[in-house]
Amino acid sequence: MANQFDVTIIGTGPGGYVCAIRAAQLGLKVAVVEKRATHGGTCLNVGCIPSKALLHASELYAESKHSFAKMGIKAETAIDFPKMMGFKQEAIDGNTKGIDFLLKKNKVTVFRGHGRIAGPGKVTVGDETIETKSIIIATGSDVARLKGIDVDEKQIVSSTGALVLEKVPASLAVIGAGVIGLELGSVYARLGSKVTVIEYLDRILPGMDMDVAKNFQRMLQKQGFSFHLSSKVTGAVKAKDKVTLTVEPAAGGTPENIEAEVVLVAVGRTPYTEGLGLDEVGVKRDNRGRVEVDDHFQTNVPGIYAIGDVIRGPMLAHKAEDEGIALAEILAGQAGHVNYGVIPGVVYTSPEVAAVGKTEEELKAEGVDYKAGKFLFLANGRAKANQTTDGFVKVLADARTDRVLGVHIVGPMAGELIHEAAVLMEFGGSAEDLARTCHAHPTLSEAVKEAALAVAGRAIHS
Repeated sequence: MANQFDVTIIGTGPGGYVCAIRAAQLGLKVAVVEKRATHGGTCLNVGCIPSKALLHASELYAESKHSFAKMGIKAETAIDFPKMMGFKQEAIDGNTKGIDFLLKKNKVTVFRGHGRIAGPGKVTVGDETIETKSIIIATGSDVARLKGIDVDEKQIVSSTGALVLEKVPASLAVIGAGVIGLELGSVYARLGSKVTVIEYLDRILPGMDMDVAKNFQRMLQKQGFSFHLSSKVTGAVKAKDKVTLTVEPAAGGTPENIEAEVVLVAVGRTPYTEGLGLDEVGVKRDNRGRVEVDDHFQTNVPGIYAIGDVIRGPMLAHKAEDEGIALAEILAGQAGHVNYGVIPGVVYTSPEVAAVGKTEEELKAEGVDYKAGKFLFLANGRAKANQTTDGFVKVLADARTDRVLGVHIVGPMAGELIHEAAVLMEFGGSAEDLARTCHAHPTLSEAVKEAALAVAGRAIHS
């Protein structure tokens, strides 16, 4: 009787632990199963949180080298890499311990070990069996592998290994020009690595607005990045102090060799469903390995649900959190809902890149008549004062109704600025609504207002 629950969640990443807390708040008896020693999943342990700690530390170091003198600050700074890694670990520990506290506070029962679905209403963890009304799969994702490239987490690393390097490599080759590759590449570029990015597609940041991607690539090149686009890695040979990559044009052609001390494989992530017993209980997955669910997150097997990276949609922690809350509310008899049209995405580089809603390419493909308003940070008073003028804000609005359909930002604090656009879009707001909202001066957010004004061709400062 002790192991009977209303809800049992396998995985305590952002989706799982948030779902557990919300379900407990709603009066359900909740259990979670976690195979790691700490809660938080990939995000808090080997993903979002540690990478942001290193991005923050490395950005401050880069500022000390390149910006302080311009502001009249004299300082001699140097890198203590082991201490920087300790700073990163403090961020991990603080966040994971916080989840421990929250689960205890909400009286969520924790089972440690690998969870397996033994059948509808039954989860096994080692020798223990949990009986439960509902099972939620929230096991997240794993790093995607590249055929023929053996990741040893020393010379050839995944994002996990890149977060625990023992020293700053003299050179770093990054396979994949997506968010993870560019963020971790930024960390080591600031700390002194020569960074080369190899991407199969003819552009960086697949899925982002092309205008943003092109401009951002130029900014990274100014920071010392070199790019090999439309290229594929077909081999890797390790020596004592270097890795030699064989790189060919994606369309075929003459190969070339690229040498680096460390290679980071960052070609995406895949749903993690290993050892869950899904095939045995008949849970369907699509051709990409994702668990198939209906609009209420239920699989084809009644009583078994899934959220987060294991189902369709962007592999983002906040998307998983919203799904976890929505599902908890559905199981408690409420009307949980996720608006997939308003999920922000952020690249935490310097400058940052952020987006919400549709890109220009998507609107054109869908045949939507739209207007675009664009405003450069170069014309923003606060950005000028801070000497952070790279980038712009772009607002896309329906040409007939003026409803905002997408907002794209590359520039300082983009990851924070994007949320006023997200709130506006959640309420179906127009570009004029945004333009007529008083923004404090001088602030970076004025650039968002000016971009909204530019939709109607009436920006004031450009």
